[in-house]
Amino acid sequence: FPFPYTPYLIQERFMAALYSALEAGRVGIFESPTGTGKSLSLICGALSWLRDFEEKKQREEAQLLALEDRGQEGKKEPASDEPGRPDSKGGAGEPDWVTAFVQKKEERDMVDRLKEEQMRRKKRDDRLEKIRQNVQLKYAAKRKRSEEEETKRLLQLSKEVLSEGIGVDVLEQLDHNEEELILAEYESDDEKKVVSGLEEDDDDLEEEHVTKIYYCSRTHSQLSQFVREVQKSPFGKDTRLVSLGSRQNLCVNEEVRRLGALQLINDRCMEMQKNKHEKKSDEEIEGKKRRVSRTVCPFYSYEQMQFLRDEVLVEVKDIEQLVALGRETKACPYYGSRYAIPAAQLVVLPYQMLLHEPTRRAAGIKLKDQIVIIDEAHNLIDTITCIHSAEVSGSQLCCAHSQLLQYMERYRKRLKAKNLMYIKQILYLLERFVAMLGGNVNQNPSCQAVSQTGTVLKSINDFLFQSQIDNINLFKVQRYCEKSLISRKLFGFVERYGGPATAVKTNKENQKLGGLQNFLLTLQQGSDKEGDPPMEAENDQLRTASPLMQIEGFLSALTNANQDGRVILNRQGTVGQSSLKFLLLNPAVHFAKVVEECRAVIIAGGTMQPVADFREQLLSCAGVDPARVVEFSCGHVIPPENILPIILCSGPSNQQLEFTYQTRDLPQLMDEMGRILCNLCNVVPGGVVCFFPSYEYEKQVYAHWEKTGLLTRLATKKKVFQEPKKANQVEQVLVEYAKCIKRCSQAGGQMTGALLLSVVGGKMSEGINFSDDLGRCVIMVGMPYPNIKSPELQEKMTWLDKTMPRPAGQAPSRVLIENLCMKAVNQSIGRAIRHQKDFASILLLDHRYARPAIFNKLPQWIRERTQVKPAFGAAFAELRKVRTCILCMA
Repeated sequence: FPFPYTPYLIQERFMAALYSALEAGRVGIFESPTGTGKSLSLICGALSWLRDFEEKKQREEAQLLALEDRGQEGKKEPASDEPGRPDSKGGAGEPDWVTAFVQKKEERDMVDRLKEEQMRRKKRDDRLEKIRQNVQLKYAAKRKRSEEEETKRLLQLSKEVLSEGIGVDVLEQLDHNEEELILAEYESDDEKKVVSGLEEDDDDLEEEHVTKIYYCSRTHSQLSQFVREVQKSPFGKDTRLVSLGSRQNLCVNEEVRRLGALQLINDRCMEMQKNKHEKKSDEEIEGKKRRVSRTVCPFYSYEQMQFLRDEVLVEVKDIEQLVALGRETKACPYYGSRYAIPAAQLVVLPYQMLLHEPTRRAAGIKLKDQIVIIDEAHNLIDTITCIHSAEVSGSQLCCAHSQLLQYMERYRKRLKAKNLMYIKQILYLLERFVAMLGGNVNQNPSCQAVSQTGTVLKSINDFLFQSQIDNINLFKVQRYCEKSLISRKLFGFVERYGGPATAVKTNKENQKLGGLQNFLLTLQQGSDKEGDPPMEAENDQLRTASPLMQIEGFLSALTNANQDGRVILNRQGTVGQSSLKFLLLNPAVHFAKVVEECRAVIIAGGTMQPVADFREQLLSCAGVDPARVVEFSCGHVIPPENILPIILCSGPSNQQLEFTYQTRDLPQLMDEMGRILCNLCNVVPGGVVCFFPSYEYEKQVYAHWEKTGLLTRLATKKKVFQEPKKANQVEQVLVEYAKCIKRCSQAGGQMTGALLLSVVGGKMSEGINFSDDLGRCVIMVGMPYPNIKSPELQEKMTWLDKTMPRPAGQAPSRVLIENLCMKAVNQSIGRAIRHQKDFASILLLDHRYARPAIFNKLPQWIRERTQVKPAFGAAFAELRKVRTCILCMA
C-alpha cells in the first residue's frame, strides 16, 4: 500500500482487511484507536482498492473492445475474398445470421456504451489536464468574468436612468416587493420533475457516476481534517475529491448568509432559484411588460459553476478552500461541488447528507454499487435516530397557527383555491395538535394551564386517530410544504409585519420596527462565527422565527411506518411548555437502503465496542446477511507499559466502591472518592481528568468536598477546574487548564498540575484530546447508566424486548442499558492516549467493572492490560511505579 511514511504493523493489517472487505462487497465494522493513524489507513487502503478496481475495469473494457474490433475485421475479410459470390443468405444462412444477431445484440449495446463512456472519460480527463497545465486558461476565464460583470453593471445603470424618467409610483413598487410573499399557484398534487435550471442540451450533465467512495463523518471540522490527510497522502495529487456541505457552510451570498439559521438559508436559496426560472419564463412571454422585481442569486451562474466544478476536480480542496474559490470565481460552491459528484472518486460529506434519504436525493448522491465509509461511527445508531426524530412545543404550534391565519387573511383574495385548501388543512392540523396537548389554539399558550400533566406515548396510528387527522393525506401536505415554500413565505411575512402575536401592521414606521428585527440582528452576529452547525442557540432562534419550519419536520416524521416510531405527548404546566415529539424506534429502516444499494459499507471508529448494537439493532434489522458482516479490531501503537488501566474495588479505608443511584449520595462514599483523588494527586504529575456520571452528581460531590474541607486539600496539589454546562465556555476552561499545567511543570514547587472535574457524555468526553501532560490519569467515577425512567428509553427497551432475539438468555433491553453505559465509558477513557509516545493511567472506580459481562465490553487494547485491584494499597503501589518511570524518563 502506498503510504507517506513506514506504516505501523497494525496499519498494514487494517489496510489489508479493509481492501479485502471492499473487494468482497462486505459490511465491515472497523475499530482502530485514536493515535493509530486511522484516517491515513482508511485513505490509503480504500484508494488503493479504487485504483486497482479502475485499472482492472479498464483492462476488461480494452479486451472487450479489442475482441469486437477483431470481430469486425473478420466480417470484412470474407466479403473482399469472394467478391463474385452473389449472396450468402442461403436457406440455412439466414436463421443463423438472425440468431447470431440476437445473441450479440446485448454485447454490441455494451460495447457501444463502453465506447461512449471512454469518450466521455477522455473528454473529461483532457479538460481537467488542460486546466491543470494551462494557468493562462484560468486567467482567461477570470478576465471573461470581469468583462461580464462590467457589462451587467453598465446595463443596470442604463435601466436605472431610463426608469427615472418613467416616474414609477413608490407605493406600487412597495406592493411589488410584497408580491414575493404571495404563494405561487400550486399546479398539482403529483410530483413533477423539477428542471434544475441547467442547460438541458449540455452533455456533461448526463455524465455517468464513476465508482466512488463516499466518506462521511460527524462534523465539518473532522471532514476538513480528513481532507488535509488526503492532501498529505500519496493519493493527494491525482484523486478527484469533492467536499460537500450544507448551504450554511458553503453559501457565499452575504445577503443569504446573514439569515444565520440553516432552514432559513435553505428556503431563501430555493426561492431565489425558483425566481430565476420564473424570471426566465416571464421574459420569454411576449406581450407582457410586467416588471420583474424578484431577487435572483448572482452566484447561481451555470457557466461559472462549471468552471468551479472543474477546479474542484483538478485539485483536492477542503470546505474553506472551496468557499474561497467560490468567492473568487463568483460561483456557488454549494451547487458547483454537487455538479462535481458524478466524476469524483472520493466524496467527503457530513452524516446528515448520506443518512437522510431526501437530503441524499436532493444532493444528487447515487449509492448504487458505490463504497460508503462512515467514520466516527460510535454514535451511528443515535445519529440516525436523531436525524429522523422531531419535536414541536405548544407555543410553536400556537405561534404558527397565528402567523398562518394572519397570512391567509391578508392574501385571501390573491391566493388560488388549491393554496387556500392546503393552508386550511395545515391550520386544522395545528389546531388538533394543540388540542392533543389539552389546549385551545386561539388562546395564549403561556396562560393555558394543562389539567393532566405527565408523559403519554402513542403509536403513530393511535395519535392520528385520536387527534382526528387520519382523514388528511400527510404525504400530500408534506409535499405541498416542500414545493410551495410556504414556511419561507411565512417567515418573510412575519419579518415584514412584526411579531406573531400582533395584528398585521400597515404603518411604514411600524413595519421597520417589526418584532423580528432584533432576532435578525442576533442571527447576523451568530453567522459570523465559524463552527459546526446545529447549535442549541440557533435552534432556539429558529423556533421563535419560523415555527412552521420545525412543524414540517414533525409532519414528515408522522409519515413513518406505524411500528417504527412513537409519538410522545409531553404535557407540562402550560400548553406553551408542553410538546409533541416523534421518536424513531427502528433506525435500521433508514439504514437498510444504504446497505442494500452499496457495494460495500465500512463503519469505522476509534472506539466501537461493544459492537453487538451495530450487529443486532442496525445490520440484522436492516436485513444484512450475518455472513456479509466482517469485524476488525486492532491494538494500539503504544508499548504495553505506557498505559495502566486499573479497576479499583475499594478505597483507602476499605469502603467498597459501588456508585449505584441509591448509594452514591452516601457521605462516606463521597469521602472515600475524595481520599482516592487526594492520594492520586500526590503522585500523578500534570493533569488529572475525573469523569462523573452527571452534572448534578458532580455538583453534589463538589459541594460536599467544599463543606468537609477536602477541596482545600486537593487544591494544594492541583488547581481544580469544573466542566461548564454552556458550550461556549468550554474552550476558555480548557485553555486555563492547559496553561496551569504548563506553568506548574516549568515552575516546580508544591503545585504539580490541575484536576478537571468532567461529565460523561458532556462537552469534554468526546472530540477533545487530553494528550501528554493534559491527561496523565483519567478517573471514571461509577458506571454512567442512562436514566431508565426516561419514557423514550423505556419505549425503546419495550420495543427491543418484543422484536429482538434473546442472546444467552439476557433481555435485549438489559443489553442495551449496559451497552449505552460502556459506550460512554469507552469514549471518555479513550481521551488520554492520543499518540505513540503518550502514556497515562486509567482508574475505574467501581467493583462492578470486574464482572465478565461488563469487563468484556472494554476496548480490546485497554482490556488486555487492565488489572483488577480489590484493595487500594496494591493499586497505589502500581501508580507510584508509573510515577518513578516518568521521573526517570524526565
